[in-house]
Parts: sequence; C-alpha cells; structure tokens
Amino acid sequence: MRLTSAFLALAGAVFLAPGASAASPNSFRLPSGNVGCIYSDGSLRCDVRSGLRPEPKRACDLDWTGIVFTTAGKPKAECAGDTAIDSRARVIAYGGKWTRGGYTCFSHRVGLRCTRRNGHGFFLSRTSWRVY
Repeated sequence: MRLTSAFLALAGAVFLAPGASAASPNSFRLPSGNVGCIYSDGSLRCDVRSGLRPEPKRACDLDWTGIVFTTAGKPKAECAGDTAIDSRARVIAYGGKWTRGGYTCFSHRVGLRCTRRNGHGFFLSRTSWRVY
C-alpha cells in the first residue's frame, strides 16, 4: 500500500498540467494579477490577461497572449491557447525584480520590463507592448 501511494503521488506530480502545480521560483506575476511569467528550458514567456494590445498584424488562430523570449534574438509576440499567468505564482512587488537564466525583469505599476544580457528586451502592460 505504501508503494502504491508513493507511485500515485509521483504520477500526479508528473502529469499535472502547466500552471496546475504549486508556485515555483520559475514563475511570477505582478501585483495586479494581469501579467504573469514562467521560465522554462531557457525561455521566458510572459502573458497579459487581456491579450496583446494592439494585436500584431500577423495571423494567429488562437490568441495573442504575450511575449516569448528565448536565448536567440529578440523577444516575439506569442500566439497561444494557454497562458503563463498562474494565480498561485510568487508576486513581484512594484519596484521589485526577478532574475533567472540571464533574464532580468522589473515590476512597475505601468507594466513589466524584461531584458537579457545581450541588450534585447520587452515591455508588457494591459494597454501596450514593445520588443527591442
């Protein structure tokens, strides 16, 4: 019985959907709850609950959810059917910062600014966004 319980607990942990697990140091959100990010496999994805405004001019069969930032090049608008926003993620207070894997993000009342050591970055808020 003890082995079965341990196996079931492990299986449940392995098969949890993204965002269904407890908050980790690899995810965070702003105090408003409107912007949230997750770091995984060297990439940073940050979404805004209301979607990107204005929307990119490219076609998207799902929703323009936010920005994805990889180690190669500039960040890009993300077309996805899920979200990186986790209501249980750690809150980064306005004026605070989060750093992991070469990314540094700053929480501001007006939105989120994230950069990489190579100088590329993005700004994301409920009303606007830009990549550089």
